[in-house]
Amino acid sequence: MFENLKAPPADKILALMQMFREDPRENKVDLGVGVYKNAEGVTPVMRAVKAAEQQIWEEQGSKSYVGLAGDPAYSAAMIQLILGDTVARENIAAVATPGGTGAVRQAFELVRNTNPDARVFVSDPTWPNHVSILKYLNMETVTYRYFDRETRGVNFDGMIEDLKTAKTGDVVLLHGCCHNPTGANLNEVQWREVIALINAQGLIPMVDIAYQGFGDGLEEDAMGVRLVASSCPEVLIAASCSKNFGIYRERTGLLLAVSQDANAQALHQGNLNFLNRQNYSFPPDHGARIVSTIMNDDALRGDWAAELEETRLGMLGLRQQLAGDLQRLTGSDRFAFLAQHRGMFSLLGTTPDLVEKMRVDNGIYMVGDSRMNIAGLNKQSVPILAQAIVDAGV
Repeated sequence: MFENLKAPPADKILALMQMFREDPRENKVDLGVGVYKNAEGVTPVMRAVKAAEQQIWEEQGSKSYVGLAGDPAYSAAMIQLILGDTVARENIAAVATPGGTGAVRQAFELVRNTNPDARVFVSDPTWPNHVSILKYLNMETVTYRYFDRETRGVNFDGMIEDLKTAKTGDVVLLHGCCHNPTGANLNEVQWREVIALINAQGLIPMVDIAYQGFGDGLEEDAMGVRLVASSCPEVLIAASCSKNFGIYRERTGLLLAVSQDANAQALHQGNLNFLNRQNYSFPPDHGARIVSTIMNDDALRGDWAAELEETRLGMLGLRQQLAGDLQRLTGSDRFAFLAQHRGMFSLLGTTPDLVEKMRVDNGIYMVGDSRMNIAGLNKQSVPILAQAIVDAGV
């Protein structure tokens, strides 16, 4: 059997990381890896996370399984964080998942099981794993225009025009905030127009929210997903705690199925539980326990929110510094979009050839599509990147 195995496609980001490690230059800059790093290049453990783990260590008396859906306290805490009071709790089914990726995978499987003919509309571009998972599941994928490479903002007219081709039962995948990889987000007016189109055409919205708190703030970043959940008959929501709690390796995610029909909640919950059972039985608990411990302790929650805000403002400051340096070097505002984007990523909107030129000439490592991780910068490396962008003629 093993003789028939074929090599999977090479992971471009992993290859880029290897090249970075082997580069001997002292001023090299890694903007490719998709994790948050502080000014020292470290992905830190948050203060509240350390305190919560200490509390769990002291108080936890068993490592037995939790239920198929995970710890109810975790689901309740995350539902409140994501949706606030915009949707009644009895209208929501929820299961813990291994990371946000697990939530995305479970959501796609639910779609495939209930409507095998459904197409999934994804933004162009989107997080590559969205498309990879859909392809693996043999689900039809349709792209809709999203990023305007001239303005480096949202091509909203193109987005609406493409979504109008969707048919009843098709799924529209939306990024809740801090769009990956572009950093360009919908505003409230645009969210409402998308929702009106979804409802008019009988589409199913699926929101992937992986960066809540990294953009404009915890409440502000939830605006889009809350509008969708409170306005559409049925909604799928995939959430991740990797970034805003900094617990990447604990693989802590959540899948929500929201319906305006409270009588259907038990059926939806049963189906989500069934999916968990088929894929990995009981979801991991340590990360979920950290989150629920923090969210149910006023002091820990306050400290977590304060540190998260420091992280957000730090990335925003780097964006503003980079846009300012480029304005000074070029004498134009054509890079002002960098300060307007939100989250960890921005799409520079240049060619793979110029990305390669910056790597060879200046030791700037970013993905070939020109996605760069703003959190890979610090105050000292911003001028290096700005000069590289100018030297390359981006």
